[in-house]
Amino acid sequence: MAKLKWVSDADHSELSFKIRHLMITNVTGRFTNFRVEAETEGEDFLNAKATATVDVDSITTANTQRDEHLRSPDFFDVNKFRNINFTATKIESVDNDGSYVLHGDLTIRDVTKNVKLDVEFGGVVKDPWGNTKAGFTINGKINRKDFGLTWNAATEAGGVMVSDEVKIQCEVQLLKQ
Repeated sequence: MAKLKWVSDADHSELSFKIRHLMITNVTGRFTNFRVEAETEGEDFLNAKATATVDVDSITTANTQRDEHLRSPDFFDVNKFRNINFTATKIESVDNDGSYVLHGDLTIRDVTKNVKLDVEFGGVVKDPWGNTKAGFTINGKINRKDFGLTWNAATEAGGVMVSDEVKIQCEVQLLKQ
């Protein structure tokens, strides 16, 4: 079977996150510049070799002041750590409906931890222009402190400004090369 190469279609992919603010609501952010690459045997993604590179400077939460704080040494420190990287280490089929568990090494601020993400495989199709595309919905959670993202502030009521848990949500459309 032929090896196939795939890359993310930036116009049809998104990488977002949610984090609790003041422990009463979620703030949503996203990264607008990232690239996913995969190599598969045919169109079977179960044994895919996959990586993702995220340009941390592309973070946006729709609030300029907050975005600059997230780029600062208090959080991502983009002057020292330009990228977030992910390398898949194992893909497990959960059932026959296209549900998978994706294990991989996530590196943020030069700290690498193995994470587990839930993946829903949307299938492989040809678009109207003859391009072969594969679609995935990916969800997971990480603890930001595991990656050295420890900044926080106490509230008057004794709570904290930012939760430790970060929810990750991705929609990835891959284009066969």
